[in-house]
Amino acid sequence: MLDWYRAAGVDTAVGEEPVDRFAQRPPARVTPVPAVAVSPGFAERPVEAPVLLGGDPSEARSLAASAQSLDELQTLLGAYDGCGLKLRATQLVFADGNPEAEIMLIGEAPGAEEDRQGKPFVGKSGQLLDRMLAAIGLDRTKVYIANTVPWRPPGNRTPTPEEMALCLPFLHRQVELVAPKVVMTLGGPAMQTVFSTTNGIIKMRGKWSDVTIGNHPVQAIPTLHPAYLLRNPPAKEQAWRDMLSLKLKIAELGLASAE
Repeated sequence: MLDWYRAAGVDTAVGEEPVDRFAQRPPARVTPVPAVAVSPGFAERPVEAPVLLGGDPSEARSLAASAQSLDELQTLLGAYDGCGLKLRATQLVFADGNPEAEIMLIGEAPGAEEDRQGKPFVGKSGQLLDRMLAAIGLDRTKVYIANTVPWRPPGNRTPTPEEMALCLPFLHRQVELVAPKVVMTLGGPAMQTVFSTTNGIIKMRGKWSDVTIGNHPVQAIPTLHPAYLLRNPPAKEQAWRDMLSLKLKIAELGLASAE
């Protein structure tokens, strides 16, 4: 039973009694069920409960586009109930680092520690990321860090395409507002989202491309996720080459100092 709980994302005891998170918020949108015609001589059949539908990507795009600042975007995203991931997450994980930075890092989704603290990359993988940045003269005062999905998926699973579609407009607007000169994606899912590709991370990592995120054109490079490096230490050599490539690009564009 404990293994099943962990697989479902139940990894923290928060009270003595269970809480039905789904009952805490009204459904975002329901489809009314039409009345059932009853023929004479037949008992009336009970009407089924309304069917709960997922969020509307067009609504997400409209909300995201209305944000004129990062603070406003964070407030809108915090109030947005269209994505079911929010119902099981502890809190919104919006971003960390310097919002005026010219270098932006984009990961996949928060993990357990990020969900508790409300900041991206603060667990073991975040500690490794900090060391990777320090190795090329960077820290969180010189970069801006976000995720493709701002709520932790249960059990740290990969977000579904539907969840990604609901969160993507907010990421696009976040990038537009930060307007970085350089983007580095961390891990396969983030790379596939930003680069709009189905290729694997091993094939794509370390290669610079001109991409457009939302309406913002930027030079981007994918690298391996720090969590993958913790599980596969030999891959750190590849990630180090990617970090050196980032350092060279920073120097080429005359961006934040990387010693």
